[in-house]
Amino acid sequence: MNNETMVQYFEWYLANDGLWWKRCAAKAENMAALGITRVWLPPAYKGTSQEDVGYGVYDMYDLGEFDQKGTIRTKYGTKDEYIEAIKAFHDQGIKVLADIVLNHRMGGDEVEEVTAVPENPQNRNEQIGEERLIKVHSRFTFPGRAGKYSAFTWDHNQFTGTDWDENNPEPGHLYRFAGKQWKTDVDPENGNYDYLMGMDVDYGNSAAVRETKKWLRWYIKTAGIDGFRLDAVKHISAVFYRDLLDYLRKQTGMELPAVGEYWSNDIGRLLNYLDSVKNEMSLFDVALHYNFFSASQAGAAYDLRTILDHTLMKERPQNAVTFVDNHDTQHGQSLQSFVEDWFKDHCYAIIMLRQEGLPCVFYSDYYGNPVKDRPPVLNLGKMMKLRHFYAYGEQEDYFESQNLIGWVRRGDVEHSGSGLAAVLSNGDESGSLRMFMDEKFAGSVFSDVLGNCAETVTVDKDGWADFRCEPKRVSIWVTQEAFENLVVNE
Repeated sequence: MNNETMVQYFEWYLANDGLWWKRCAAKAENMAALGITRVWLPPAYKGTSQEDVGYGVYDMYDLGEFDQKGTIRTKYGTKDEYIEAIKAFHDQGIKVLADIVLNHRMGGDEVEEVTAVPENPQNRNEQIGEERLIKVHSRFTFPGRAGKYSAFTWDHNQFTGTDWDENNPEPGHLYRFAGKQWKTDVDPENGNYDYLMGMDVDYGNSAAVRETKKWLRWYIKTAGIDGFRLDAVKHISAVFYRDLLDYLRKQTGMELPAVGEYWSNDIGRLLNYLDSVKNEMSLFDVALHYNFFSASQAGAAYDLRTILDHTLMKERPQNAVTFVDNHDTQHGQSLQSFVEDWFKDHCYAIIMLRQEGLPCVFYSDYYGNPVKDRPPVLNLGKMMKLRHFYAYGEQEDYFESQNLIGWVRRGDVEHSGSGLAAVLSNGDESGSLRMFMDEKFAGSVFSDVLGNCAETVTVDKDGWADFRCEPKRVSIWVTQEAFENLVVNE
């Protein structure tokens, strides 16, 4: 089997020109040629405005079809264009994961008066006032859609709380609706992190659960998606997601791969969540991302031997979706933690060329980001091809010094020319690692496909070779066959 690779095919700062779905369709063939097998597309449904990136959810049945919130199309285009983009990826053998945002709703159509309890936003277990009537935008009637696909309307009964009262229009408040309780199987930050933003959906409400299941069945059938990227799962009941995914897979007969975003660098919390959902989904390896970010900030002071410590990649690789950066870590975002440019090659070598986890490439790392003046990662395309064609076989690590680590992949018979040696440095001096490639490579000449070391290396008769790396660089050593395919024919 060939390696799987996912791509996050969007970023935060895309232009609001309605052409995104068309651009996706146009690039599907290119993504397939790079070895992409799964694509994560942004939220496709109507948000609070045309500018909305997709996380300010208003109407999930409106995929760019109805005149609502001042627009027919979304930021990315129309419903028909979205479905055509999915078809284009399918034509290239690429599965499509839709971004699913179930935590909250925003932009309600009508105001209700609701009895609520004010709570401390920093400790949701602490009531800080008496029950009171608040005015909230909690009725969602979707007048532009006029009941097409679903006649269901949302009101305060389907929500647990909010952070806004029209009677007291100041930020920084948190209100739990009377008779409601925050779910307990959520992240423990702030005492309880059930509430995140907007109108918090109550998945203890049977009507909300029924409508969500109905919408997901409709969405899978209508758009033809293959799986999900699940937003903000740390704020939603683990039991709800466990049961929901099981239900959908049984109803559809589909595999429906799901990747959850549980934003925490605490490996204990990530593992506990996976146990709670009975491994019904994978999680993005946020802990690994923060190791990457810290290493890029610290330079030679960071011990590269610890780069995989306390990560899903190491502790639960079968449930790890590894990544370097995403739309939330970009400059200017609330979770800004963008990995320094000099260390990007190191990170992508780790997630693309090792056997653990499913790597996810970030759109702006491949294409760059002119809006924020960010260059593309120079060698990312090569590493994607390396993963697709040559990163196979038995893996052995050589994590021997603070500033120089490496590993080998010894190839397999199914992939001609496969096998490689990776060496990473974050230090100020060049160095080399003596690593065992196997006797089958005896006499083989290896070259650094990234071009950071000009000299070739010949594997000795016993299968060993000294693989070099320049200061703060990465060298990926491959056979002459692979080198010519990747460099000469690039």
